[in-house]
Amino acid sequence: MTPDWLGAFLIGLIGAGHCMGMCGGIASMLTIGQTQPSKLTPLFYNFGRLTSYAVFGGLVGGAVASISEVSELNNALTWLRLGAALFMIFLALYIGRWWQGLLYIEKLGQSIWKWISPAGKSLLPLKSPIHAIPFGFVWGWLPCGLVYSTLTWSAVSGSTLNGALIMVAFGLGTLPAMLLMAFGATYLHKLQQSQIFRNFGASILLTYGLYTGYGALSLLAISW
Repeated sequence: MTPDWLGAFLIGLIGAGHCMGMCGGIASMLTIGQTQPSKLTPLFYNFGRLTSYAVFGGLVGGAVASISEVSELNNALTWLRLGAALFMIFLALYIGRWWQGLLYIEKLGQSIWKWISPAGKSLLPLKSPIHAIPFGFVWGWLPCGLVYSTLTWSAVSGSTLNGALIMVAFGLGTLPAMLLMAFGATYLHKLQQSQIFRNFGASILLTYGLYTGYGALSLLAISW
C-alpha cells in the first residue's frame, strides 16, 4: 500500500458525511417501484459506483502519465503533485468547515452532470437488483468535491493502474458509511457530523497535504 492509497482512503472515510448528504436521496430512488427491495441492491449500486471511480482514476492517471512521458517535461508531474497537495488542503478546510471554497469547484461539474444524469434516470425503476450496477456507475459521475480532489492524486499517480487504485481506495473509504446509510443505520452519520470528528479528520488531511506540498516544492527547488 502506497501513501497515496492511504491518503485516498482517508479522504473517503473522513469525508463520507458529504457523500451521505449528496447521495442520500439515491437510496430512496433505488427502491422506486419495488414492494420488497432486495438487500443486494445497495451492494450492487456501490460496486457500480466504485467501478466508475476506478475508470475515472485510470483514465486520468494514464492520460497524464502519457502526456508527461511524450512531452518529456520532467517537472510536469511534480507541479501536478503540488496542485494535488493544494486540493488536499482545500478539502481539509472544507471538511473542517473552516472554508467552503471547494463547493465552487464542485459546481463546475454540474454543467456536465446535466447531460449524464438522464442515463441514470432511464434505468429506473430497476428491473432487478443487478441493474443497480450500471445505475451506480452513472451516479458515480455526480459532481463531488471529494471525488475531484482525489482525482488530482490519480493524475499524478504515474500510471493507469495506480490512478485506478487510488480512486478505488477512496471508494472503499466511503463504503462503510454508504452501506450503513442504505441499511438504515444513523449513528455513523451522527459521528460524521460531529465537529470533533471533522476537526480531527481535517487536521490529518491538512497535515498530509502540507507534507506533500513541501515535498513537491523541495523537488522543484532542486530542479531550479
